[in-house]
Amino acid sequence: MIALSRRSRMLLLVVAAFLALIAAYASSSHPLTIILISAGGAFSSVAILGTAADIIQKSRSRRDQQAVTDFIANDASPSVFATEDGVVTAQNLAAKTLNQDNEAVTVVAFLATQFANPASIVRRLQTHAEGTGSAREDILTRSGQMRLSAHRVSDGFLWRLETIQHKGSLGARGHEKSLPMLMIGRSGTVLFMNEAACALLGSRIKSLDRVFKTLPVTHGDVAEVTTADGGERMLIAEIDAGAGRKAIYLLPNSTGRSNDSGWQALQDLPIPLIKIAPSGAVLMYNQMALTLVGDTLEPDAHLTHLMEGLGRSINDWLTDTLAGRLVQKSEFLRLKRDDREVFVQVTLSLVSDQGKPALIAVLNDATELKTLEAQFVQSQKMQAIGQLAGGVAHDFNNLLTAISGHCDLLMLRHDQGDPDYSDLIQINQNANRAAALVGQLLAFSRKQTLRPEILNLRDTLADLTHLLNRLVGEKVTLSVWHDPLLKPIRADKRQLEQVLMNLVVNARDAMPEGGEIKITTECLSLADPMTRDRVTVPAGKYVTLQVEDAGSGIPADKLQKVFEPFYTTKRTGEGTGLGLSTAYGIIKQSGGFIFIDSKVGVGTVFTLYFPVMISIAASEPKKLIPPPMPVANFEDGIVLLVEDEAPVRAFASRALRLRGYTVLEAESAEVALKTLEDETLNIDVFVTDVIMPGMDGPSWVREALKNRPGVPVVFVSGYAEDSFGAAQMSIPNSVFLPKPFSLTDLTNTVHRQMR
Repeated sequence: MIALSRRSRMLLLVVAAFLALIAAYASSSHPLTIILISAGGAFSSVAILGTAADIIQKSRSRRDQQAVTDFIANDASPSVFATEDGVVTAQNLAAKTLNQDNEAVTVVAFLATQFANPASIVRRLQTHAEGTGSAREDILTRSGQMRLSAHRVSDGFLWRLETIQHKGSLGARGHEKSLPMLMIGRSGTVLFMNEAACALLGSRIKSLDRVFKTLPVTHGDVAEVTTADGGERMLIAEIDAGAGRKAIYLLPNSTGRSNDSGWQALQDLPIPLIKIAPSGAVLMYNQMALTLVGDTLEPDAHLTHLMEGLGRSINDWLTDTLAGRLVQKSEFLRLKRDDREVFVQVTLSLVSDQGKPALIAVLNDATELKTLEAQFVQSQKMQAIGQLAGGVAHDFNNLLTAISGHCDLLMLRHDQGDPDYSDLIQINQNANRAAALVGQLLAFSRKQTLRPEILNLRDTLADLTHLLNRLVGEKVTLSVWHDPLLKPIRADKRQLEQVLMNLVVNARDAMPEGGEIKITTECLSLADPMTRDRVTVPAGKYVTLQVEDAGSGIPADKLQKVFEPFYTTKRTGEGTGLGLSTAYGIIKQSGGFIFIDSKVGVGTVFTLYFPVMISIAASEPKKLIPPPMPVANFEDGIVLLVEDEAPVRAFASRALRLRGYTVLEAESAEVALKTLEDETLNIDVFVTDVIMPGMDGPSWVREALKNRPGVPVVFVSGYAEDSFGAAQMSIPNSVFLPKPFSLTDLTNTVHRQMR
C-alpha cells in the first residue's frame, strides 16, 4: 500500500469529481460516459487507498514513537526522541531535569547546557548513525566525561546522554593500578584524562604545558612532569588513537612508583615494554612485548638472545645508556624469530627500581619501515652499480675498439703462415671475450642495445633445446613443459636466449651429481597487483617461465645478493658472478620481472614474468637488417670522422683509408663544424661518436644538416642505442654502430650508408 501526500489525495478526489460531473451530463449509452465513470472510480480508489495507507503509517509511527517514549521514560540517563530535522518529539524525565524542567525543542538545545558547540557533534553522530544504525562518542565536559549516543529508530533518532561514572571507592591505591593517561587532540589540547592522571596531577588540565615543563615530548622520553606533589621525572609512552588523536601514558620512573602495583599496570598498556637489569637480563615484560618478541621472551633471558643489533653491540648500547653516554635515543634491532622477520625500534630509558638502576625498553614494530628502507637502499645500490657498470663499459668499449681494431689492421699485413699470426688471433679472441664481458655489464645496467620482436616461448625454447642439452651434459636431464595456449611476448630473442642459458648453466652447476632441470611455461592472469621481494607486479596478463633444479639450494641470507654483479657462490675461477646480474638487467629492460625461490637441500626455482602482447598488429614491425655488403665493391668517397678518443679515431681513419675512402678527422664537434665552413668540401657521410666533451654527436649533426641536407650519418658509441634513441630518430638517414666494432663492421656500415 503506497502512502500519498494530502495534496495528492485532494487532487485525485477533485479529478474524480470533475469526471463524474462530465459523465452526469453525458448520454448514459455513450461509450465516453463509461470511460469517464471508470476513470473517476479509479482515481477515487487510489485516493482512498492512499488515505488508508497514510492513516496506517501515522498509526504505526505513533505506536513506534510511543514505544520509544515508554522505553526511555524510566531511563536514568537523559534521552530524547527527535525527527531527522532534529526536532524533539519526546523526552524523558531525566532530560527535562537536565534542562531545568524546560522541554527542549531541538537536540542542539537539549545538549546546549552540556557542550560548548553541540551542533557539530550532533551532525557528525547523526551522519554516522544513518549509515550504520547507531553511533556514539565520549566527550569531556565541565562536569566530567559523558557519552552521547544516537540510534536510528523508525523515522527519527533516539539520543541518549550518559555520564561515565568512575569508580572512586578505591582511592589513591585504586588509581595506581592503572597508568595515568591523557588523550590529546590534533592541536595539543587535552581531551580526556583518566582518574589515575587526575590523581597524579591534582586536577583536570586542558593543555600540555600544565603537565610538562619542557615541550615537545616524544615517545620514549623521560620528561619532567608537574604533579600534585611537585616535579617528577616519568617515562613517556605514546600511541596513536586515531582521528588525529594520541594517547600519552605516564610510566613510573621512581622508587615510589616502580613497585609491583605500578609495574602490574604495564600488562594492560597497549605498548610493548620490557624491564631490563643492568646486565641485560629481562626482569619483567607486558603481554604486548610477548606478542611482538615471541615465546623466547621470558624472565632472565638476555637481550642479546632476543634480538641482534644492526650495527653496534647490544652490550655496549646497554653500558652507554647506564653511564649516561647515550647519544642516539633509539636503535633498530632485528628480532631472533624463526617464523618471520621482524624489526623493532627500541628506546631505552634509565629508571630507579627500589633504589637500584634498571632499564625500560619501549618497543615499536618497525618491520614495515625497515622493509621500505631496505627496498630504497637496494634500489639506490642497484642504480649506483648500474651507473658505474655503464660508465666502465663505455670506457672499456673505447679501449677494446682500439685494441681489436689495430689487431685487425695487423692481421691484414700477416698471412696464416706468419709465425705472428697465431698471436694476433689470440689477441683478437681475447678482445672479443672482453667485449662479451663488457656486454654483460651493459646488460646489468640496462644500457645494452635491444632488438625486441614478437616471440613465442615455445618456438624460442624449441630452437634452443639442442644447445641446452649440450650444455647440461650427460648427468643432467632437461625437461620442457609448455602451456597449450601460450601467448606471445615482446623481447630480444638473442638476449632472452642468453638469460635461459645462464639459468640452465647455474642449475647444472648446482647439481654436480646429476638430476633434472625443469623448464615450464605458463599463462598467468593477475587480477590484483602482486607484491613480493620488495617489488610490485602490476595486474594484467603474463607469460611465466620457470627454471627449476633439485640442487643444493641457496641460503636465505644470500638470496638478496644473487642478482648483484660479481657476487657468486662458486669457487674462484668457476664463474664471473655476472650471469644472474645479466639476466636481471635483460629481464628488467624488457619490461619483465624475475624472482628466485630456494631452499637449502631441496633446490632453486627462478620465475620470469613477461607481459603478454595484447595486439600483435599494433606492435612495431621487425627491423630488417640487410646482409653485409661484399668487401670488394668499395668506391671512393669523403668521410668526416668525428671521435674524441685518439686511439679509436686513429684505427677508424686507417681502416676507412684502406678501403679507398678519403677521411677528414675531427677531435670534437666544434672542429667538425669549423671544417664544414669550407663550402667547397663535398662530404659523402658523417661518422661521429655520440657522447663527446662539449657538443654531442646528434647536436652537431643537426646543425651541419641545415647547410648540407641529405648527408647520411653513422653514429658510434660505447653506450646503448636506447640512451639517445629519440635524438637519432629525429635525424634522417642515420644508423647506429655500437662499440667495439671491427674493421669490417665499420667499413661495411659506411659503404651501406653511401649507397
